[in-house]
Amino acid sequence: MILASYSDHAVRLVNTEEPARGADALTSVDAVRALFGGNASAARRATDSDVTRFRGVRARLRAVFEAADAGDETLAVDLLNSLLLEFPVSPQISGHDARREDGRPDWHMHLADHPSNATAGYAAIAAMGLAFHLTEHGVDRLGLCQAAPCRNAYLDTSANRSRRYCSDRCATRANVAAYRARKRAEGGGADEDAGPR
Repeated sequence: MILASYSDHAVRLVNTEEPARGADALTSVDAVRALFGGNASAARRATDSDVTRFRGVRARLRAVFEAADAGDETLAVDLLNSLLLEFPVSPQISGHDARREDGRPDWHMHLADHPSNATAGYAAIAAMGLAFHLTEHGVDRLGLCQAAPCRNAYLDTSANRSRRYCSDRCATRANVAAYRARKRAEGGGADEDAGPR
């Protein structure tokens, strides 16, 4: 379902913070505007007060991913339902003047963006997208990176539900660390530069 693509909004917002590293990229209205990507009209609505509001929504979305990662499906759903109630959306049929090969309009569903502020609009789309992803693929498809100290959020879209890392970089780093630990345990004292490449 195309609406599931809105779940990327949730991932982008959650990943503006790295709690284990004490890093927070959501420090200005420009950082808030960047989250909207190509949606310039929505980004223009952002003000300085949205920085604090976005951080609040981010913490709540992170809690959804943390509950899912811990295997607490009911808590993840309850937390997400709370966001959906607070930030409702209006579905809308859109075509963007696009046409199919047969000349008919290329109609599809969008989430209408008519919020009172930038945070409400972004939160509504992020929560609804995450809800579609969860109901379509399962709560176990929401995860947090297992490469410490990363803990970035990700959506597992792998065929065999095996994703454990937010990126190839984190997967490689974790694999190299595991290889070195095995070598040390074997008494080989793995060389710092040794390991899979």
